[in-house]
Amino acid sequence: MKRVLVGGMSHESNSFNPIIACEKDFSVIRGKDLFNVTNRRNSFSGAVNTLQDAGYEVVPILTAGGVPNGEVDKEFYLKTKAEFIERAKAAQAEAPIDAICLALHGSMRIKDFGEAEGPLMKDLREIFPDIPLFSALDPHTTMTQMMYDNSDGLVSYKCSPHTDAYETGVHAAKLTITALEKGIKVKSAWVKVPLIVAGEQSSTNVEPAKGLREELIRTEQQDGILAASYLMCFPWSDNPDNSVGVYVVAEDQELADKEAIRLAQLMWDTRKDFCFLTENYSEKETLDVVFRDLANGQETPVYISDSGDNPTAGSSGDCTGFLRLLIEDPRTDQLRNPVIFGGIYDPNATFACKGKVGQEVTLTFGAYFDKVTTQPITATGTVMSYIEQWGKSSVKSDLALFRTGGVDIVLASEHVGYTTPEIFVDLGRNPAEADIVVCKLGYLTAAQAEVAKRSILALSKGSANEDLTSVNFTKLTRPIFPLDGDFAYDAAANLKTKSPLADSPRESGA
Repeated sequence: MKRVLVGGMSHESNSFNPIIACEKDFSVIRGKDLFNVTNRRNSFSGAVNTLQDAGYEVVPILTAGGVPNGEVDKEFYLKTKAEFIERAKAAQAEAPIDAICLALHGSMRIKDFGEAEGPLMKDLREIFPDIPLFSALDPHTTMTQMMYDNSDGLVSYKCSPHTDAYETGVHAAKLTITALEKGIKVKSAWVKVPLIVAGEQSSTNVEPAKGLREELIRTEQQDGILAASYLMCFPWSDNPDNSVGVYVVAEDQELADKEAIRLAQLMWDTRKDFCFLTENYSEKETLDVVFRDLANGQETPVYISDSGDNPTAGSSGDCTGFLRLLIEDPRTDQLRNPVIFGGIYDPNATFACKGKVGQEVTLTFGAYFDKVTTQPITATGTVMSYIEQWGKSSVKSDLALFRTGGVDIVLASEHVGYTTPEIFVDLGRNPAEADIVVCKLGYLTAAQAEVAKRSILALSKGSANEDLTSVNFTKLTRPIFPLDGDFAYDAAANLKTKSPLADSPRESGA
């Protein structure tokens, strides 16, 4: 029975967020414990289940995953990578490993170090120079030369929101199986496209991303094409590698090159068509539109995304700009129920509410981490409810509901995402009964969208500004669209080749 090593690392790292994501922000699962957490929601499970169903012995190493945040602590990353490699060596010592199938994000960045995925692949290549190495990726991957040099094939999710993560794991496993069963060394092609796109402009539910996704599917139906991916990069990471990329896996290099160049040119030709899925306005205009339409009978609840400070895009979650406008707006007092605001990441303010439900308190909250973009708010109000170690997200967090100025504010002791209405319901507020619900999100998750009668994107400020031209990039390779307007682009000239020594296990990624 052939043995396939599996494992992964996943983190979306926002370099504009001052928070350093450390060990407490990650869930690390090791060895056979990984078999206890497989489900139909992530790429790792898709890969494991497919390999097992095909009769392979799956050798689990470890997975390390955390919610999007700032860049990752270097010491934690290096320690985790070293453990991954030592476990891989131990597995090889037990019996030879025939292939590697990983589940990685693709835009995990390490503070004062750089990329995460390429060095992991490089270290694995030094142990396993001659076996196939494949990986599933998030579509917000920032492709690098080291990743390209040290892998045989990569495939990313095609859907945004990411509803096909499991299926992408299945796809990565099938690439692995193809390489093993056919005994072939597959070929790959990578073309850089000098473009960055805000996450909320690349939803595959609308054009042009919808049509681009359909083109990937058509491409994969060609004989000899094994996978085709648009790697959309993570726009809020300021590094020289950052840009959109096209990656194609095929049985023939010429075919891989041709299709990657074609898809890259198609992406470039549609660059000006990317738009927001949701209606969007400036912060003040958002409130004017909502209050006007509520007065005219707008069906409720209206959901507003405080998009510039979106924790699920790695922002700090403690920016107060939009919240301050709400608190100071006298129209909030005319609503039948206070606005629900989710929320503010501030451990001190959260813990200050503990044991004080029903009491009036004066709190200072916000700007706990981000002291450049935003300012703290001091307000007097009532603690409406408190939950210790709320666990219906990827991290456990104390939560408080603090009412002031016509707004019910969720305060969190940890970096949580406002992806589910349960976070409000458990604190005693049913969002379906509110006029206005504000979430620090971009496009709404499916669970929040099911409740919303209308959704508006507020172009607020934080570490995840949707207007990328307003972001202070200093390290991107220029020119790049939309920061630099129009310039000439030749897809064929941007076809990358593997480093000359990439096939040498001791020099991979050099």
